[in-house]
Amino acid sequence: MYQAKIMALLFVAGDQGIKEKDLAELLEIDSAALRQNIEELKIKLLTDVDSGIQLVDYNSVYKLVTKNEFNELLTKYFKAGLGSKLSQAALEVLSIIAYRQPITRIEIDEIRGVQSSGSLNTLLMRKLIKENGKKNVPGHPNIYVVTDEFFDYFGIKSLTDLPKIEKFENVSSIGDINGES
Repeated sequence: MYQAKIMALLFVAGDQGIKEKDLAELLEIDSAALRQNIEELKIKLLTDVDSGIQLVDYNSVYKLVTKNEFNELLTKYFKAGLGSKLSQAALEVLSIIAYRQPITRIEIDEIRGVQSSGSLNTLLMRKLIKENGKKNVPGHPNIYVVTDEFFDYFGIKSLTDLPKIEKFENVSSIGDINGES
């Protein structure tokens, strides 16, 4: 029963995945029981020839991803334009990068208030953004910028063609927005 619940949760979590600690809390089981169920589910999915997904673990964050043997088929799918629509989260991340580049994942996460690595991976895979060096701060995080494919995708020639956005950081209260004091 736990394996079905794990799959359901990971499916809903999508690219973000779920941390081991959070998954154990959601399922109300201890970490050892969770790891046992995860390992059994990993084997079950890997050995099931009728399953195109596998369960992976990146730094104690679990995700459902497609099996590597389907890379060519999935590339064909995306090249056909069938998967060309970006998720709301990916569009948010892309907008932040376009307007604030160069920018790190941590800076993006701070703006959005949620973790953005899944969306970054999607945008990198679609070549709409690229890593453009490392920021000279502790940890040396990657710096992200938009690519030429970004300009092609949105039909613009430069970042100056982007719509102007109003900056609301200086608004101190709702009264200010409504013209009230």
